[in-house]
Amino acid sequence: MQVLSLQFQGVGEWERIGIETTNDFPRLGIIGGGQLGKMLASSAKRMGLQVTVLDPMPQCPAFGVSDDQIVADFMDESALRALASQSDCLTFEFDEAANSQALKELSATGYPVHPSPETLYITQSKVRQKTFLRGQGLPVPAFVVVQSQEDVCHALQEFNGHAMLKQSQGAYDGRGNWELQGFKDLDGLEGRLNGKEFFVEEWVSFEKELSVMVARNEQGDIATYPVAENIHKESILDTTIVPARIPQDSRKKAEDLARKTMESLNGSGVFGIEMFLTENNEVLINEIAPRVHNSGHYTLEACKTSQFNQHVRAILNWPLGSTQQIFPAVMVNILGKSQGPFHLNGLSRILQIEGAYLHIYGKKESRPRRKMGHVTVIDEDLNAALAKAERVKRIILEEVH
Repeated sequence: MQVLSLQFQGVGEWERIGIETTNDFPRLGIIGGGQLGKMLASSAKRMGLQVTVLDPMPQCPAFGVSDDQIVADFMDESALRALASQSDCLTFEFDEAANSQALKELSATGYPVHPSPETLYITQSKVRQKTFLRGQGLPVPAFVVVQSQEDVCHALQEFNGHAMLKQSQGAYDGRGNWELQGFKDLDGLEGRLNGKEFFVEEWVSFEKELSVMVARNEQGDIATYPVAENIHKESILDTTIVPARIPQDSRKKAEDLARKTMESLNGSGVFGIEMFLTENNEVLINEIAPRVHNSGHYTLEACKTSQFNQHVRAILNWPLGSTQQIFPAVMVNILGKSQGPFHLNGLSRILQIEGAYLHIYGKKESRPRRKMGHVTVIDEDLNAALAKAERVKRIILEEVH
């Protein structure tokens, strides 16, 4: 473990960690220092907080806008104790790799961890997540847990030969997902399963992929953001359009479902609820992210309160801000194309577009499909914003290396 820009004196077990807030501006500890941590830390600093991030990469993207960084693995319990000892509240930007057990032990001492470690544990496994949601009476696609190629074959028969095979843990941005269309796709599957937890999910013929950012504080106040329409390419978010181009009754279904989902989970913060709008006008929950989310980046420029500002408010039990959208918005992700240093030669061309806001995350190394930045375009007219976003996409296609 390495601490950047401070000298840390170690502490013992969890119960020795106390909370001593000396003024009105608490100290925030963020587990994860990528782009979400960077934007979260930036919002917290503007609100007067001291911020320490924990990330295994020295001088991670969030380091430049934080007070300190602890360089250590996310699972390192001594590093988590160090982070807690110099913070008044812990949160996380990368739920997939967070140490939910250690955070649960910390939370049991009365230390504030938000969202709750119990919720983190549920969402870290897609099987646990979907089982929990189904138990709460919330709509999710039908699924079957599988352990062998024979299990997959039986599940595929149940779903009429067309389904998705999904890895339950450690899979994000489309990793660990395979479409199964016919039994020919089962060849060599046994090796792919390799002892990990997988499930087969019914194929959902959707009209739109949606998401709703929703916030809750400890008082139980809940605020939902407008429904976003998401377009994925190769299972990675490419474009977010807000407001979603869906009927009003579908919009209400999605907002109501997001609120009900938030009511069923423990803990405060901003959650990203990803959904499918089906051909039959049903809304199904696809996944839950118990944190700020890529599809909520548009809130930085297009809403009265950004998702990052809202998350800080929620986890500190402060009043939630207005989620009103001021302008229609289109967000476009900037993805890496190759391994090596990141280059965006068309920066000036993007900045010439009125209403375009460029965010570069500061990652030192580019990789294919790695999220290196995003551009949000706002306009008083959604069609005009869409047209400008297409210009941005062409520039990115030509100029990102």
